[in-house]
Amino acid sequence: MEELQARIGQLKPGGSTGAPAAEFEQMLAEWRPNEMSGDIGGARPFNPFGGGAALQSSHLKPLIERAAGEAGIDAKLLEAVVSAESGFDPRARSRAGAMGLTQLMPDTARSLGVTDPFDPVQNLNGGAKYLAQMLGRFGSTELALAAYNAGPGRVEQAGNQIPNITETQAYVRKVMAYYQGAPS
Repeated sequence: MEELQARIGQLKPGGSTGAPAAEFEQMLAEWRPNEMSGDIGGARPFNPFGGGAALQSSHLKPLIERAAGEAGIDAKLLEAVVSAESGFDPRARSRAGAMGLTQLMPDTARSLGVTDPFDPVQNLNGGAKYLAQMLGRFGSTELALAAYNAGPGRVEQAGNQIPNITETQAYVRKVMAYYQGAPS
C-alpha cells in the first residue's frame, strides 16, 4: 500500500517529467473500487483517490483525451462535463443514483456497456459515447448538454430547446463556462 500511495503522489500523467499515461492506467487497472469502498474493522482502507476526494483534472487528462478521441468529441468539452458532474471524483454518486466521473445513470451505463460505473476508464468512455450521441442527435453543444442533464425526451418535448428546468439551465451555463474557460 505504501508503494502505491507513493506512486500516486508522484504520478503526473502527460507531463514532461511525470509518469506516462500508460503507468497511470495500469495503476487504475490494479485498483479494486469495490474492495476499497467500505470500512474494515473501523478503519478506512487506503483509497488511491482519497477519502472520496476528487482527482486533479491533470491526473485524468490522458484518460479524458483518449475517451473523447474514441468518441469523436472535443476533450475540453468532456473535461467540462466531468468537472460539472463530479468535480473529478470517480466515486461520486448523486441522490438520483447517477454514478462516477460523468454521472451515468444505471440504465444509461448498462446501455453503453459500462459494467463498473466507478471505474474511471469505463465511466469516461461511457460518458463520452453518450455525449457524442447527444451531440449527433441535437446538433448543438447546448442542446446536447441539456439532453445529457435532463434527458433527450425533455429536450424534444421542449421543442428542441433547453427545457424550462432551472437545474438544467444552470447546468448548461456551468458546463459552457468551463468549456469556454471562464469560471462559473
